Amino acid sequence: MKRLSLLFTLLVIAFAGSSVYAQFTQPQMVAEWQRAKAYTKQYLDAMPEDGYAFKPTPEIRSFAQQMLHLADGSYLLVSIGLGKPNPLGKESAEKTVAQTKDAVTKAVMDSYDWVITTLQGMTPAQMQETVKFANQDITRSGMFGKAFEHQTHHRGQTTIYLRLKGVTPPAEKLF
Repeated sequence: MKRLSLLFTLLVIAFAGSSVYAQFTQPQMVAEWQRAKAYTKQYLDAMPEDGYAFKPTPEIRSFAQQMLHLADGSYLLVSIGLGKPNPLGKESAEKTVAQTKDAVTKAVMDSYDWVITTLQGMTPAQMQETVKFANQDITRSGMFGKAFEHQTHHRGQTTIYLRLKGVTPPAEKLF
């Protein structure tokens, strides 16, 4: 019974969190992306240069690859939400950007700048238009939310990378 109660609580929290983001105003969404950019930069700065190639196990992405995948996801999901081509084209930052601290940091920060600039250029009416994604209708605002969730997920994964390299991760940055 305790497991069922815990599962129900987790589901309520998950659904509540996903619907809250969709209710943000455009200026609030811009502020959230700016906060996420600053937080991710703290992660990029915290990892020493020699940690960018680090993989906790051979089967998973390196720290650099995780961060570049984060950038790729932002470009892809927001592009789908816009109904426009991905600015990277068919390229992938994860596959093409040098896995150095400077190159990864630039590529990741560029992806945040693109999302933020794109978001700032959207009207409230455009944000409520729907697009097809994964065989369902979703608002453009919802696609920005999916991109936000994706970048949060991959940044969060890198907390373990930092700890395994003996680095204290940046403090939580909710505001």
